[in-house]
Formats: sequence, C-alpha cells, structure tokens
Amino acid sequence: MTGAFSSSSDAGGPPVVVQLRGVGVWFQPKVRGIGALGRILGRGGRGAVRWALRGVDLTVREGESWGIVGHNGAGKSTLCLVLADILSPDEGVVDVRGKVAALVTLGAGFQPELSARENMLLYGAFLGVPRATMVARLDEILAFAELAEYADEPIRGFSSGMRARLGFAVATSLDPEILLLDEVLSVGDRQFRAKCRARIQAMKQRSRCVLTVSHSVTFLRQITTHCLWLDKGTVRMAGPAAAVLDAYEATGGESAGV
Repeated sequence: MTGAFSSSSDAGGPPVVVQLRGVGVWFQPKVRGIGALGRILGRGGRGAVRWALRGVDLTVREGESWGIVGHNGAGKSTLCLVLADILSPDEGVVDVRGKVAALVTLGAGFQPELSARENMLLYGAFLGVPRATMVARLDEILAFAELAEYADEPIRGFSSGMRARLGFAVATSLDPEILLLDEVLSVGDRQFRAKCRARIQAMKQRSRCVLTVSHSVTFLRQITTHCLWLDKGTVRMAGPAAAVLDAYEATGGESAGV
C-alpha cells in the first residue's frame, strides 16, 4: 500500500499547519578499512548515499493529532528532527506554520550541571518565552512532572524517566501550536502516562497540532486522529488513524500499550 495526502488547497477545511512535499534526507556512512588507494581514488572513506527519508508528502491540519509509526530505521526520528527545524532536508519543501515545541530525545537540551529549575528557565529562554512567564509557571510544571522536591537538584542525577517527565511537562506547558513527541511517553508509571494522555487530549481540544512517534499502537489509538506509516524512509500509508494502524499491525507492528 502507498499513500500520501492530496493538496491542502481544498476550501472549507481547517488551516494547514504542516506541509511536506517530496522531502528527502540522505546520509553517507563511513566505510571502515579504506586505505591509501581508496583515498587516492577519491572515495574519502565513505560509502554509498543512503536515504533516511525520500519523497515524503504530508499535510497536517489544525486540530489534528498525528501518530508516526514504522519499524526501527523507518525514518521516524529523522522526520521529527526535520519538523523541529533541527535537521534541514536535502530535497523537498517543508512548511511548518506555528510555534513548535519538540521533545525528540529524553532530556534533550538539558544541561547536566544545572538544576531542574535552572534548566526550565533556560529552555523557556531558548523558545523565546519571557522569563517572568516561565517563573510564574515553574511550580505548575514541577508539580505535573512530580519533581517539586528535586527542583534545585542538578539534572545529572536524574534518571531517564525523571528527565522525560520534566521535558514533557515543560514542552506542553508553553502552549505550543505544534508539539512533537518522539518516543518520550514510554517511561514512568501508569498514572503518569495517563496524565500525559489527558494533557495531549486537552491540547487537541484547544485546536493545537500534536505529532507523536511511538511503537505502541495501543497508545496511538487513544490519542491520534491520523497516522503516518513510514517504511524504509518512504510513506507506506497516511490517513485516519484506525485504518493506518490496522494495516500496520497486520504487518507485525507493535501493539503493546503504555
């Protein structure tokens, strides 16, 4: 099966917030054991170009919640990096219309020697949030992350789960128009994961756009309206979540809940 969304120019639909057309990202892996002859021939110690993404089309509208699925190496995290403007595509067009908050790696951007409180202020400054606004929200963020007692402890002592909770709480507290989550909700206990689901649902109701990468089909069925299925860097299927996830599961996609 193949699939991609059609043009976003149809009248009467919600505004488009993300538009990808023919997006591709390639890399050139190093080749071990290249000697002097290889360097003379200009091989430079690198192998053939490999495409992490190729020909990816996607249209996301305001109020939608998208899941991104695919087996390991499908290009899911690469796509998140492109959407977050951390990685520039080698071909195609990316149009992201709105303020983006991305949590693409556990604890990404946190400075280990700084405290949780200091890291939150730093993260807010990076996103252009006024310091007074961040200060006013610190207690609320820490309470949601269940880390109030660790507010002045250095991040270096936090577990991966604690960092993920803090990162999710900060990213979702800043009212982003577009929220990107890459495999960050698989940590923590059941109660905290339920809180995360409730917050995502609330963001959907406020007409914000959420894109979530997860291996858990069960989780994505609970929070998404649409899904994109990537297979070796290309779009295998895109559309309503139930149809895409049914097809993905039929090929052995993971269904464990979170």
